[in-house]
Amino acid sequence: MSEDGLVTVASKYSVKDTLDRLEADLKAKNIKIFARIDHAAGAASVSASLRATEVLIFGNAKSGTPLMQSKQTIGIDLPLKILGWQDEAGKVWLTYTDPHWLARRHRLDAAVDGSVAVLATVLSNLVSVASA
Repeated sequence: MSEDGLVTVASKYSVKDTLDRLEADLKAKNIKIFARIDHAAGAASVSASLRATEVLIFGNAKSGTPLMQSKQTIGIDLPLKILGWQDEAGKVWLTYTDPHWLARRHRLDAAVDGSVAVLATVLSNLVSVASA
């Protein structure tokens, strides 16, 4: 885990291709995709430049509801998000918030520790498939 609860993993693909792979994997797993936001396109729309930066927002009620039943404030961090971005050197990365960090941030009950661990594993697996 890196600073401030963010997990960052290198991808060998472009941001677009990485997020396309992630989106396909989510769809194959029947995980709802709420939005895909292209921040670089937004910047271009106001005549500003930004390296490739996209975020995919996804989740499902079966996983998120127990967390919100524990502490509703976690709803500010749900649904889950994975950010694809390109650094100054042209390297592509995927970044997401560690569910264990979210559990601490929102002081979730120990009763949902298992759900948090499952989410952490799911996110790690999704990122691995999309970036490798």
